[in-house]
Amino acid sequence: MTQIPFSSVGDAIAWLDGHIDYESKTPSRRALPTLDRMRELVHLLGNPERTYPLVHLTGTNGKGSTAAMTTSLIGAMGLSVGTYTSPNLSRVNERIARNGEPIDDESFAAVLSTLAGLEPLMADRPSRFDLLTAAAFGWFADVAVDAAVIEVGVGGTWDSTNVVESEVSVITNVSYDHTDILGPTLEGIAVDKAGIVKAGSTCVVGERHPGLATIIEQRAREAGAEAVWLAGRDFECRSNRLAVGGRLVDIQTPGGSYGEVLVSMHGPHQGVNAACALAATEAFFGRALDEAVVEEGLGRVRVPGRLEVVGRHPLTLVDGAHNVAGMESLATAVTEGFRVDGPTVAVIGMLRGRDPMAMLAALAPIGISTLYACAPDSPRAIAPDVVAEAGRALGLDTDVAGSVAEAMTMAKPQVPDDGLLLVAGSLYVVTDARELLLDAARRT
Repeated sequence: MTQIPFSSVGDAIAWLDGHIDYESKTPSRRALPTLDRMRELVHLLGNPERTYPLVHLTGTNGKGSTAAMTTSLIGAMGLSVGTYTSPNLSRVNERIARNGEPIDDESFAAVLSTLAGLEPLMADRPSRFDLLTAAAFGWFADVAVDAAVIEVGVGGTWDSTNVVESEVSVITNVSYDHTDILGPTLEGIAVDKAGIVKAGSTCVVGERHPGLATIIEQRAREAGAEAVWLAGRDFECRSNRLAVGGRLVDIQTPGGSYGEVLVSMHGPHQGVNAACALAATEAFFGRALDEAVVEEGLGRVRVPGRLEVVGRHPLTLVDGAHNVAGMESLATAVTEGFRVDGPTVAVIGMLRGRDPMAMLAALAPIGISTLYACAPDSPRAIAPDVVAEAGRALGLDTDVAGSVAEAMTMAKPQVPDDGLLLVAGSLYVVTDARELLLDAARRT
C-alpha cells in the first residue's frame, strides 16, 4: 500500500471533495445498485468494521437524534463509542466522532491519506460518501472504540454503510423522502430500509403503521433476525410531557420500565426517538439498563440543528426538518412548547424532490406571518421563487432572497423581541443560518 501524506487537512479534504458527491448531486434513480465498490474498499482497508460491535440505524426522520441518544446511552455504560452520521453542519469532521468529539484534523488527514493510497488498487473509483464511510470505519478501529453507532446515508439496502454486520439494527420510521432514489411508495421505502437487518441481530422498529411495520418485520425475519421489537408491541413511550429543557418521558421496553426520564431535546417526537434508542441499547447489551445510566444518557444528549434554540430575544429556532413528516413534527413541537405573543417569521429553503406546497402547509399550525424564501447552498436547491409561489398560494406574506444570508438580513429586523424567528426546510439552510446567528452572538 502506498501512503500519500497530505501536507494539511485542507489538502486531504480537497482530495476527498474531488470525488463524486451524491449528497449534492443525487442521481434520479439507482441503476444497477451494488455494494461491490464499498466491499472492495473496506477489504483493502482490512475490514476494520468487523473489529467492534455495531448499532446500524436508518429511517426517514429521527435517525440522527436516535443515533445521538444511542451513543449517549452506550457511553453512559462506560464504553468508548464511535458515531458516524450525516450530513454535517459546520465541518465534515463532525460526521466521524468518538464519545461525541469529532475526529481531529491530524487523524482525519492520516486516514484519508491511507485511503488515497488504496484508491489506485480499486476497480472503480469510490464516491465521496464511500470514502467518508471507510474513513469512519478505519479510524474507529485505530482508536479502538468499544462500540460504534452507524447512521445510514440514504435508504438502507444499497447505502455505503450496509457492508457492516450489526448486532442491532434500528428503523425509526418510514415516510416519503428521496423518492427519486428509493421509489414512489412507502412499501418500497420500507423494504429498502429493512435491507440493513442482518442474520442473528435484533431489529428495533419505531414505525407504527401496521402495514409498514409488518413489511419490515417480515423482511427482518427473512434476513434471519433473531428478534424483532416493534413500537407499540414490544416497547413504547407511554408518557411524553413537556419539561424545562426537553421532554419528561415514561418508557416501557422488553427489559423493564423507566419513569420520568428527562430527554434533553425539544419536541414530542424526541420522546418517541428516545424509546427507540433505549430499546436499541437494551438489545445491544442484552439486558435492562440501570436508571442512573438512562438518566445520564438521555439527559445529556445534544444534536445541533434539531429544534435548537439559538436566540432568546427574539426566540430563534433552527431545525433540519426537510420533508413533510419532519415539518409536521416541527409544527407540533413549536405549537406545544414555543408559543410566542409576537409574530412568527420563517426563513425556508428546500432541495429538489420536495413539494413546497405540502411542506409549507405542514407548518400551518405555527401561524407564520411572513415567509422569506431562499436557496440552500446546494446544486439541488429549489429556486426560491418556487417556494415563494407556494407560500403566496397558502396566503402567506412572502418575500424572496437569493441566499440564506440575504434572507436572514431581511428577516431579523421584522421579528420583535416577543416574536419567533424560525429557520427550516433543509440542513443546508440551517447550517448557514446557524453560523450567522452564532457569529453574531459571539460579537455581542
